[in-house]
Amino acid sequence: MRKLLLFIFLFCGFAIVANSQQKTVTGTVTGADDGLTIIGATVQIKGTTTGATSDFDGKYSIMANEGDILVFRFVGMKSKEEVVGAANVIDVVLELDDVGLEEVIVIGYGTAIKRELTGAITKVSTEGLAETPNVSFQSAIQGKTAGVFIEQASGKLGETVKMRIRGSSSISADNQPLYVIDGILVTSTNLSHAGNQPTSPLADINMNDVESIQILKDASAAAIYGSRASNGVVLITTKKGSAGATKFNVSYTTGISEPSRLMEWLNADQYLELFDEALNNVVDGSGLVWGWLTPEQMKDRYLGDQWTEGWDTDWQSEAFQKGSFNRINISASGGSEKGGFYTGFSYDNTVGILRGNSMNKLNGRINIDQTPTDKFKFGFGMNLMRSEMDRVENDNAFATPLQLVAQAPVTPVIDPETGEYNKNTIYYNGLISLRDSENNQISFRTLTNAYAAYELVKGLTLRSEFGADILDMREKNYWGRETIGAGPGGEAQNRSVRVVNYNFDNYLTYSTVFNAHDINLVGGMSYQQSMTTGSDIEGKGFPTDDFQNIASAAEATSFSSWETGTTYLSYFGRANYKLMGKYLLSASGRLDGSSRFGIDNRYGFFPAGSAGWIISEEDFMSGIENTLSYLKLRTSYGLTGNSGIPDFAHLALFSGVNYAGRNGLDPTQLASSELGWETTAQFDIGLEFGFFNNRVTGEIDYYNKQTTDLLLYMTLPSTSGFTGVWSNIGALENKGWEFAFHSNNLVGSFKWSTDFNISFNKNKVLDVSGPEITPNSINYVMEGEAIGVFKIRKYAGVDPDNGDALYYLEEGSNETTTNWNLAETQVVGSPNPDFTGGMTNYFEYKGFDLNILISFVYGNMVYNGGGRYQSANADWWDNQTLDQMDRWQNPGDKTDIPQARFAEGNGTRHSSRYLSDASYLRIRNISFGYNLPANLVNKIKMSNARVYIGVQNLYTLTNYHGWDPEINWIGTGQSTQTTNIVQGYDFYTVPQARTYSLGINLSF
Repeated sequence: MRKLLLFIFLFCGFAIVANSQQKTVTGTVTGADDGLTIIGATVQIKGTTTGATSDFDGKYSIMANEGDILVFRFVGMKSKEEVVGAANVIDVVLELDDVGLEEVIVIGYGTAIKRELTGAITKVSTEGLAETPNVSFQSAIQGKTAGVFIEQASGKLGETVKMRIRGSSSISADNQPLYVIDGILVTSTNLSHAGNQPTSPLADINMNDVESIQILKDASAAAIYGSRASNGVVLITTKKGSAGATKFNVSYTTGISEPSRLMEWLNADQYLELFDEALNNVVDGSGLVWGWLTPEQMKDRYLGDQWTEGWDTDWQSEAFQKGSFNRINISASGGSEKGGFYTGFSYDNTVGILRGNSMNKLNGRINIDQTPTDKFKFGFGMNLMRSEMDRVENDNAFATPLQLVAQAPVTPVIDPETGEYNKNTIYYNGLISLRDSENNQISFRTLTNAYAAYELVKGLTLRSEFGADILDMREKNYWGRETIGAGPGGEAQNRSVRVVNYNFDNYLTYSTVFNAHDINLVGGMSYQQSMTTGSDIEGKGFPTDDFQNIASAAEATSFSSWETGTTYLSYFGRANYKLMGKYLLSASGRLDGSSRFGIDNRYGFFPAGSAGWIISEEDFMSGIENTLSYLKLRTSYGLTGNSGIPDFAHLALFSGVNYAGRNGLDPTQLASSELGWETTAQFDIGLEFGFFNNRVTGEIDYYNKQTTDLLLYMTLPSTSGFTGVWSNIGALENKGWEFAFHSNNLVGSFKWSTDFNISFNKNKVLDVSGPEITPNSINYVMEGEAIGVFKIRKYAGVDPDNGDALYYLEEGSNETTTNWNLAETQVVGSPNPDFTGGMTNYFEYKGFDLNILISFVYGNMVYNGGGRYQSANADWWDNQTLDQMDRWQNPGDKTDIPQARFAEGNGTRHSSRYLSDASYLRIRNISFGYNLPANLVNKIKMSNARVYIGVQNLYTLTNYHGWDPEINWIGTGQSTQTTNIVQGYDFYTVPQARTYSLGINLSF
């Protein structure tokens, strides 16, 4: 590390002085559209930081050598290069440029120019993302896109990231978008054991290989993906080679991490003060607690002798560690007019902030494209990945590190008598599990794609694509004999899963232009199959903890295997029409068939249509183009589907069982032969604009999504012998507004640009055709409310006369009661935010650049499920948060914290007492970099050299009472329905990491 820092500083400080004959070059910069002079145009010697700016009259002056290349730039205009010759005067005319409007956008089965799009598609800038220390690509784009809400599950490495595009469209089916990488419909669902939090297969993606990310948001853009597009589509394309000499790139980033937020806990003196008071408040007339023991005897019994020995342990610090990461990327690209190649390798080693949590990844990619003739083109890509995670127990287990905070501060970490981890703690000491258990997960993954395209006749091209995603995952767990639940001989588990997922697409594309008409047609078919196989075996009784392989177990306690799969057969088409370059029409449709549905409803048709009008191209807009440079109105309507349910959901299923040594059949699922598609109808209208030669651009969208025939898992009475059955019942809606703006605030040698987005979404359940749905008696699905609203008793504070906890008797009433059972449950909040967004500010000056990303979420609430134990006014022996010292003590005290009464549950049952506003504004990422001057790096045979530093999650402004307001706790073994409903639930959830990074990027 020291050598690296020394190298960077020496490299940055290295200077070469070159002497050459210079002269003064002057001239005037004007615009081609109106002939007027341009104020503030930049003039820069190519490959250097030497530059000048045109003045009020458009004139400039710069010192340059003959042979130097001058680059002229101005916002909203095309850049232009001029070679310095013998003349001392160079006048330049710059032409208008539709900044960003002519960029190519990847859409389903093709590409399009942004200005010609009639659907709502966002292209996410990937510049600089590889420099940030994000574990997944979703977290890398967090806060950058309007209408896309991204929420990390916790600060644990590799866990599932919640991504919602224009709200949640389903109650029981999947709400995650469809992910497509280079045409491959990749596996994105959790494959890990149900006994722990879910992990994300998308964490394998190497951001250094990513060229572009497009997000399809409305029906017009996404309908060509039909049955899986209701939640939006994320298209990821990787880097390709281009004609020219081979270019090499090497980058290295290192950094350290710490928890972004910590909670305040009682120290030993405060703990004893509070618990002495709590015990004395419940003694009877004879001075005994429960008529059994005195307060001193209670402490002796539960805390042991340790409470008298002066220990003052910060158990929270024992749960965390200093995190670190090291990442290296090496890539090469190049090619000729006949083809190109890109190849890359990366290694990423990350140590998490939670003890026992780490992850390392190896990633290799090669992309080859060849054009042997003018009519034929083919290509191949392969991505090999290996990732390994050391995991910790789930959040609800005493063995998980963060539950160490429940330990009393008066007990030590190390038993002074044995020198080993203390076993005489209130609860199981989770540090023993960190020492004596293994929770290892390794996955090997291959993404392969190949394509061939042939132009049959002019304008008509046949393209065939094949993509495969093969994922092998192995989990190896061992729990030593001293860990909780694994005595007396230890326990082990070996689990393996393989997913083979492939798709085969064939389609025709026809493009023609005649007179004022521009037509593009696409039609084809797609076949996809995904097969999953797995096995799981558990054993117990090992000779010693050194023997951890399952073969050493004395007894196999559990074994199972499974095989499941699904197929899709689809036909799709799209027609785009452009008239006179300003009137746009598009229509698309997809017919999908899926093995997941009953034979009567196996196929579904998903059409969409859209129209656009580039108003700024009309004659009546002439004369104001320098002010209102671009204006487009677009609208769309269409249907998309959702098939995110278990395989064979429509079938009656049986399982083979072992009963008293005999085999048999056990019915496990009822048939639902008429089960069909969940359908979302979406209307969208949007306005795109650009002002002042597109110096300020933006988009405004309104959408209305109506989902019907919900794929709902209906609960059945237990007397049926089944838990439920899949049905098409119910409806819900999402309505909202999206705003996205980009502005070039300052141009010239000092540049400043701003990107801002904000989104408002309103989710409402319209019909569930039955009783309210709740997996946990806290989050509910009920008609007229958003998914997952909190319906619990409403806390009314503390009775100032006696310290009793108070609850509101009924909704809308000010009448209170001390009896929790008498208070009715009512909707007290929602985990769904009112609005979300982000803002990026980018600054650049003479090779230096600064990028600041801020994201924000407002209006959502989070329920702290651990609050009943950690903020419980000393109801049990758990250490308490510091705010519990503000409890009620004397008549007349005004506080929200009830009187401390040991084990009497004074205000500690589920209520809005533990519900907090989780709105936040987070400085998500700051990066500061320096690009060494081109004339310097060229002399050492390099094309670019850059050093940078950064910090992620620097500061979070919030009123949330827990570790982190950004949480998405997903319990173990949860169904999709449960994870859709249980939102905003915090249970000892690990906070996000604050990471400081340093890196270097070299190109040659």
